[in-house]
Amino acid sequence: MRFFLKVLVSAIAVVISAYFFRGIVVADFTTAIVVAFVLAILNAILKPVLIILTIPFTIMSLGLFLLVINALIIQLAAYIVRGFDVAGFWPALFFAIILSLVTWLLELPVRPRPPRNRHYNDTDWH
Repeated sequence: MRFFLKVLVSAIAVVISAYFFRGIVVADFTTAIVVAFVLAILNAILKPVLIILTIPFTIMSLGLFLLVINALIIQLAAYIVRGFDVAGFWPALFFAIILSLVTWLLELPVRPRPPRNRHYNDTDWH
C-alpha cells in the first residue's frame, strides 16, 4: 500500500514538474502514474548499477554526476512510456531536479517521523 501511495505522490509531482518546462510533455494523469511507476522501477534496478559503474566520475564531480544519471533515467523513461516526451538532455536534467524537490515537498506531510527518544539519566543504565 505504501508503494502505491509513493507512486501516486510521484505522479502528482510529475504533473507539477512538467508544468514548469516546455520540453517535457505528459499526456494525462494516467501517463503520469505510468511514468512514476517506471521511474520507481528504473531507480530500484538500473540506478544502483549506474552509480557503481560511474563511481570515479561521481567522486571527481563531488556527486554532481548523479544528476546526469537521473537525467539519463528520465530520458529512458520517456523512451519507454508513450505520452511522456522529453525534448533533450537539459530539459531532462532540470526536470529531474524539480521533480526531486516537488516529490520531497509532497512527501513531507505523510513521511513517518522517528519516535522521540527519552532522555535517560545515569540511573537508567543497568
